Order: sequence, then structure tokens, then C-alpha cells
Amino acid sequence: MEKTTELVTVHVQDLGNISYKKAWDYQQQLMNDAIAIKRHNWKMEAQEQHLAQKHHFLYCEHPPVYTLGRSGSMEHLLLNETQLREKEIEFYKINRGGDITYHGPGQIVGYPIFDLDFFFTDIHKYIRFLEEGVIRTLAKYGIEGTRIEGLSGVWLMPKDGKPKRKICAIGVHLSRWVTLHGFAFNVNTDLNYFKNIIPCGIVDKDKDVTSMEQELGAPQNMETIKTELLNHYADLFRFKIVKNT
Repeated sequence: MEKTTELVTVHVQDLGNISYKKAWDYQQQLMNDAIAIKRHNWKMEAQEQHLAQKHHFLYCEHPPVYTLGRSGSMEHLLLNETQLREKEIEFYKINRGGDITYHGPGQIVGYPIFDLDFFFTDIHKYIRFLEEGVIRTLAKYGIEGTRIEGLSGVWLMPKDGKPKRKICAIGVHLSRWVTLHGFAFNVNTDLNYFKNIIPCGIVDKDKDVTSMEQELGAPQNMETIKTELLNHYADLFRFKIVKNT
């Protein structure tokens, strides 16, 4: 497919505080719809009876939940089923890349469901763009986010006796170049939940997790940060924003 110079339209929806399973099912529905449109358009190419593709960007927060990616190890979950129930934390094995991570209140979770045929068909570039949106947002608050070679996500380098710290986790899945899952950005996140896992399977003692609240010493405005993030992504991916209620 030829890439167009026109801006792609992306429908943005904030799902609020929603269970992980409900959000996952909704993502799957949107991905399946996008793939169905692609299949229709492939079949109808000669007749030029194309359906318009629809791209989505979902924001949400989840109640406490651990998710294990397809390359992850159960040994990185440090709680058993009884302990998970006692602490009221859900757990899911899912089809994204990466290992184990935590989602919970105070964390901005973003799920782009994009047909990358309309942007670029390069998964590494896609992940770098997800990281870059967070890096640019952090810069506005005087926080220098960066990347570590061989590891996805956004990190902070050692400072004032603190080790390397991960502030945003990224894990994605693609089917026929339609994206699923996305990023988890620690803004006002309770970091104690990360003590029950080996985050992203990284066992190095010189690496930790952090949040904007932890780094800046005060809770941050989640809605303001969502807006800033979205504007950076619109600039990076070159899309127009349509907000759905």
C-alpha cells in the first residue's frame, strides 16, 4: 500500500478505570474489526470498493493487575494464587511481547490500535515512537528519559545515588500490521506493587522502577500528562485527533 502524505485520523477514547480483561477484550474487538476491513479491501482491490480503515488510541487505568508476556517466566511472579487473592491483584498471561509487569491506579496506560500499513511497516520504529512520546513528555517536567540498548521502555539514568530506573514499560503485539497492547507510564503509581514481581524479568540489582511522583516529589496531574502525550504521538505518527466519548 502506498503511504499517503495526508494525516491519518485516530479516534481517541479514555476508558477511565477499567478491568484489564474488559479492556483487553475491547482491544481485541477493535483489532479484529481493523483486520476484517483489511481483508475486505484486499478482496475488493480490483473493484475499488474499499472500506475506510479506523485507527484507535485508548487511554485507561486498571485496578491492580500483573500481566505476563509470551516470552516471560512464571518465576518472575513472586506471589502464589492465594496471595494474589488476599491482595486483590489479578493476573493474566497475554500475547504481548516482554515479560511480567504491573498495571494499577496512578499509571497511564495507552493502547494504540493502528493499522501500520497507513503509517510505516516497521515494528522497531513503532516501539521507538512509543518511547519517544514519553521521553518528550518527561522532558517538559525536567526529567531526562532515555533508552537502554536491548531493553524496551523508557528509563532514567543513575542520579543522586539512585540506579537506572524504568518509568515506562512497553509491550506490543501485531497481527497483519495491526497493533495491540502498548505502554504503561508510571505517573502517580504505587511502586510497592513492583516488589511482588521481577519487573520485565530484569534481575540486575542496579536497575529499579520509578514514577513521575517519585522523581518530582509530588503527585502529577494525570489529565494534563495524557494531553501532552497524545499531542506528541500525533506529531510523531502524523495523525489527526478525534475524541470519542
